[in-house]
Amino acid sequence: MDHVDYVVVLLIGLLCAVAAVAGLARRFAVSYPIALVVFGLLCSLIPHVPRIVLPPSLVFIVILPPLLYIAAWQTSWREFKYNLVSIAGLAVFLVFFTAIAVAFAARWWLPGFDWRLGFLLGAVVSPTDAVAATSIARKVGMPQQIVDILEGESLLNDATGLLALQFGLDMVVNGTPPSIMHGLLQFAWLTVGGVLVGVLIGFAVTSLERWVDDGPVEIALSLVVPYVAYLAGDAVRASGVIAVVSCGLLVSRQSSRLFSPRVRLQTIAVWDALEFLLNGFVFILLGLQLPHVLAGMKGRSRLDDIAVALAFSAVLIALRLAWMFPGARAAWWIRTRILRQSYPMPGLNQLFIIGWTGMRGVVALAAANSLPLTLGDGSPFPQRDFIIFLTFALIVVTIVFQGVSLPSIVRRVGLAQAGAGLCEEGEARRLLLHAAIGFLEERGKSASDDQERHLYEDLQHQYEHKLTEIDPCGPGGDPAEPQPGLTMERVLLDTIRRERAELSQLRANGRIGDGLYRDLERELDLSESRLA
Repeated sequence: MDHVDYVVVLLIGLLCAVAAVAGLARRFAVSYPIALVVFGLLCSLIPHVPRIVLPPSLVFIVILPPLLYIAAWQTSWREFKYNLVSIAGLAVFLVFFTAIAVAFAARWWLPGFDWRLGFLLGAVVSPTDAVAATSIARKVGMPQQIVDILEGESLLNDATGLLALQFGLDMVVNGTPPSIMHGLLQFAWLTVGGVLVGVLIGFAVTSLERWVDDGPVEIALSLVVPYVAYLAGDAVRASGVIAVVSCGLLVSRQSSRLFSPRVRLQTIAVWDALEFLLNGFVFILLGLQLPHVLAGMKGRSRLDDIAVALAFSAVLIALRLAWMFPGARAAWWIRTRILRQSYPMPGLNQLFIIGWTGMRGVVALAAANSLPLTLGDGSPFPQRDFIIFLTFALIVVTIVFQGVSLPSIVRRVGLAQAGAGLCEEGEARRLLLHAAIGFLEERGKSASDDQERHLYEDLQHQYEHKLTEIDPCGPGGDPAEPQPGLTMERVLLDTIRRERAELSQLRANGRIGDGLYRDLERELDLSESRLA
């Protein structure tokens, strides 16, 4: 088997594994990132399983941009702007707090580490990955504000973590600690330059989209945009991460007037599949890195290293929890006293859950693997393999241990809300239907003949029936219990399914061809997806 055939077979095998494991995980109500990491770990222990190395360039240039773009696309600008102070506290100040705290602690209990290597290690492991946490959060009904903060943190802390990593590398490789002014100026340019690059590319994309109304072309363009934004930000020595996030937020905000309904449905379907595949590949490849990580730890006591790794993971979890309370208090003071926001101080249960969801992911491992092999004088980079090992151990502990324990902890602290977000959705639907009914009433009064008047009245009655189907909120804002009995939604679903059975029978009897069958089936799919 030549190299190309080997790569193709390997990709097909990984794709099948991702689909199978994720499908089983959802069937047994387990977060699929956790299942994929565990599956990868178990596969790495099997003899003759291919050793797949995850190069940093693959993560930073190929995988990270589209994942950041779709995450920014799905982020609500209203909530992001409202929670920006709290998000910045986690994405900026917590990153440097982690790096500095590890720098001071490492020299005392990590063998062979001084404060510079400790700062570098803290910078490597500071970025969090919200995929596992938010997938669990939505499943258990965690308050949406917590989910918004976690997603906002994961959008921005990659850029801050990579900046801290650069500071750490300068100190270790060149022996030149950056001055505070130099660090602030570099951080300012990374942020402002990244935003400017992202906004400029976003405006270019929105201008181009106004002249294009072709599904495949617009989908292809949307796939290219995150890479262009990332590389452009990197080219001007700004943050490619922030450039992608800024571009995604801008284009998402303008998408309602840029894309036709048909193109929007196609684009969302493609990006949903791409996001699932990329996340699936990332988490299964994380587990498969175990042999590569252990290969650099030969000649050391395995039990001692595992004990140090578990202690290190516990310290990182404790540091995040310790930051949450003073950090949240400072954010609350700024938001209420300076920005004059109506923002209650989060409860201890909310702060604990945000602190507990500091799961690390592929960016941390890629940052560890990106460390150079030698110093400026040509000597080997100190503790490089041990840094990679500690980072990998932290990723496994936080994703598996914290991820598995998160649902039960959320329920125990009283944050599980089965119908979270339904009240706001119901109110929005009610307002939309009232607007439609008002429009039909107005047109019906100005109808020129009885046929037009009956048409508007018939449509108005249909919308009034939809209005009665919206679930109201009960006391305290909780969704009301669904009422038993026959509803218009159930009748319409049964009717569409009867049409589907008749359509299948028509094709089976040879009365219609496959082309017409697929067209009619798509119409029924769209109708049923609105109701189911």
